[in-house]
Amino acid sequence: MARSSGVRGSRVGSGPMGESERGNAAARVAVTYWCEVGHVTQLRFADTAEVPEVWECSICGLPAGRDQDNPPVQAPVAPYKTHLQYVRERRSEAEAEILLAEALARLRSTA
Repeated sequence: MARSSGVRGSRVGSGPMGESERGNAAARVAVTYWCEVGHVTQLRFADTAEVPEVWECSICGLPAGRDQDNPPVQAPVAPYKTHLQYVRERRSEAEAEILLAEALARLRSTA
């Protein structure tokens, strides 16, 4: 005769099964977001929670909004600048030549 276990089909330590043992689920509202590319992200929030106007698209990472016809546009990102590019913005070529000559004169005088 085959023996049967009472925990068959469930994980050990999972607790009671069924809605009546766990209590009622909180009331929720489904909210849909659309990104600029057209991806759809659907989320569920508690009906008492404050629903954000903008959410990050789970597929492409762009900002997604609740209005399908007017999704938010990604803010432009400034390109990376090197230290030399910042220096060139502050100094002209003539000023750079003067600073270089002064630095070389200091090095030669100590050597």
